[in-house]
Amino acid sequence: MRLLVIEDNRNMVANLFAYFEARGHVLDAAPDGITGLHLALTQAFDAVILDWMLPRMDGPEVLRKLRVEGGSDVPVIMLTARDELPDKLLGFRAGADDYLTKPFDLAELEARLQSLQSRVQGRARSRVLEVEDLRLDLSTLEATRAGKPLHLFPAGRKLLEVLLRASPAVVAREQLEQALWGDTPPDGDALRSHVYELRREVDGPFETKLIQTVPRVGYRLARAAPRGDWP
Repeated sequence: MRLLVIEDNRNMVANLFAYFEARGHVLDAAPDGITGLHLALTQAFDAVILDWMLPRMDGPEVLRKLRVEGGSDVPVIMLTARDELPDKLLGFRAGADDYLTKPFDLAELEARLQSLQSRVQGRARSRVLEVEDLRLDLSTLEATRAGKPLHLFPAGRKLLEVLLRASPAVVAREQLEQALWGDTPPDGDALRSHVYELRREVDGPFETKLIQTVPRVGYRLARAAPRGDWP
């Protein structure tokens, strides 16, 4: 496996490298959240080992950005000294696949990573995102609703993917702009125009509306949005 370790404890990183490299795995490391997020989004890894407490950006925020803004489904196991149930639930809600509290045995970490990898390899290759009767196949880039093809431009398809991944949670306007344009969004309200076009295609012909506006916050994809919610 190729593993990314996002951890600021040098001794911990050294132990992980020594153990996993001796077993034939390839590792990269990042000492803070921002660097780790960049590596996770720009390079291919089989799994990410993510610490909770990190400089510059903590683990749950790294994970949220990785899932919602980056659209990544790379398996992530969180490492933390926090062993209370609310903390574990927060990690899972942010998008963690597994959770291991410190101190831990390296053999157990390896076993959990191998289990995650087996699950990933066993998934259907189509990788379909689905809410209600709305589907997006990430392998073919085909979007359908109630079995009918949707004709989406690349920007609309990207917005749909982000909203589907986050559903039913609200996605802030800033997150959607980041997904489309990175750190240099265009002037004006281009996002509103793209959402309008996406909504026309996804919701226009259907009685049940799925794309909802959350005033002064952003958008969410869930059942039964009011008709008056159009931008």
